[in-house]
Amino acid sequence: MSQKELGDKVGVTRQTINALENGRYNPSLFLAYEITQVFNKMMFKGDREKYFVMEEIFIFDDDYY
Repeated sequence: MSQKELGDKVGVTRQTINALENGRYNPSLFLAYEITQVFNKMMFKGDREKYFVMEEIFIFDDDYY
């Protein structure tokens, strides 16, 4: 899936997806959830037993605040 395709699916630009991939942008909780859902549907179809949770896709830094 291209950055543009993913961006279109979750309602952001290709540049936003690029910034996420390169660690220059932190997604909102909603955006992280939407991206997680796209990946789960693409990879596992309807098998919810295998679905990723956000923490498996995004690194959350507890020391940020």
